[in-house]
This record gives sequence, structure tokens and C-alpha cells, in this order.
Amino acid sequence: MSVLSCQDVRVTLGGRSVLAGIDLTLAAGQVTAIVGPNGAGKSTLLACLAALRTPDSGAAHLDGQPVTAMPPRALAQRLAFLPQTPEIAWAVDARTLVGLGRIPFLGARGGGSADAAAVTQAMELAGVSEFAGRVVTSLSGGERARVLIARALAGEPEWLLADEPLSGLDPAHQLDVAGLFRVMALAGAGVVVTLHDLTMALRLADRVVVLAAGAVLADGAPVDALTPAVLRAAYGIEARVLAGAQGPIIDVVRRAG
Repeated sequence: MSVLSCQDVRVTLGGRSVLAGIDLTLAAGQVTAIVGPNGAGKSTLLACLAALRTPDSGAAHLDGQPVTAMPPRALAQRLAFLPQTPEIAWAVDARTLVGLGRIPFLGARGGGSADAAAVTQAMELAGVSEFAGRVVTSLSGGERARVLIARALAGEPEWLLADEPLSGLDPAHQLDVAGLFRVMALAGAGVVVTLHDLTMALRLADRVVVLAAGAVLADGAPVDALTPAVLRAAYGIEARVLAGAQGPIIDVVRRAG
């Protein structure tokens, strides 16, 4: 089973320690949610795992190989990254944009039937088939977000790293995308997402990693990681976990202190 890990990863930005020695080992077949307050280092950690940022010290590895040493094409065939604020540079139709997810696999003659089938399946899974012929810049922010998820899925990645993938989606589509991540994990892929919605982290993830001040404050099963004591230390809030109709929910009572 594929393993994505980092050892003693440290990053300093603007004189501030953003990651202060992170050690994590992530297993495929799980959804891992990385949560924490603003500035905790969530996006920076995800970028290091995806080889989009080289840490000041330490390293991230995919199956024992440093991700920054892997040929970009080989890494892109195994790992997809979905940024928090993606940019769409061209006014292309949605299917063309999703097809960009197949670039790491294309040969000298371009795409074949397998590539076309992967694009079709990815659009169906993300629920964006109806947008296939529409120019992406004409779509709403939530619709574009789902098309970009389809682009990541088109590469059939072993690992999907997604930075705030539910942001901008309405509640129904949040549930759809969360369900899609669960399906990917059940099929054997590793899914790592950063989230601000703690209740969604409780319900979606197999494992929750709580970052605070650039360090791992808690790491474990959702109900074990998101305890009142951890939430108080990480977010400065008094909160409790309640039993909701469809699963546990986080009830924020007040600021701590």
C-alpha cells in the first residue's frame, strides 16, 4: 500500500516559523483531514507533500522516495493537487479543462480512447457532465470548483491532495464531493484535505490531524483528535461534540477564557 510521509519538515516565511518540525505518515485507503486555525501551516504542509514547496529542512517522501527528487511527470501520474485558489488561464470549455488532468499520461500522439474515457468518468463522478461544452469562465465559482475536482480525478491519482476543496460549494454539493472522496478512499486512493468545517472533518475523515502554531497538536480518529481540550488549545474556543441526526457535530459555545 502506498505511503506518503514527511519527516521533520520545517518552513519559515517572513521570519515566522510556519512548520516547526512536522512528522507524519499517511496511508492510502483513508481520508485524512488536516485542520487548524488560520496560519497554522495547513496549506504549506500540503504544498510540501505535493513537492510544490521545498522545506527549509526535512523532506516529504512517496513510498520512500523524496517527492522533490521524483521526475515531475512521474509524480504527476501518481499524485494530484487541488489548490485552494486555482487560476484558470484560458476561456476553454469544461471538458477541455478536465482533459488537462490527462497530460502526464499523454504520448507523442496525444490522447487515446482510454484518456477520453477517464475524462468522461471523472466528469460523471464530479457531477459536471452537463457543463462539458460550456466555457469555464461562464460557470459559477462552485461549478468551477467541481470542474477542477474532475480535472484532478481525470488523472486517476493514487493520491489526491486538496486544499479547502469544499469551500464555495453549497451544502448539497459539499456532501456530494465528500461522498466522492470516501469512494476514492474505499477504492484504495489516499485522500488528504484541509478543512475549516470541523463537523465535516468529523464525518468525512478516517483520521484528523490538528495543526496549531506549525506543530501537530493532535492526530488520530476524528472523535479522539477533536476533543474539547484540543479545540480549546488550537482555536481558543469552548466547544463540545454532540450527537446529530446524521452523525457527530461540533457545537461552539463561546471563546475560551
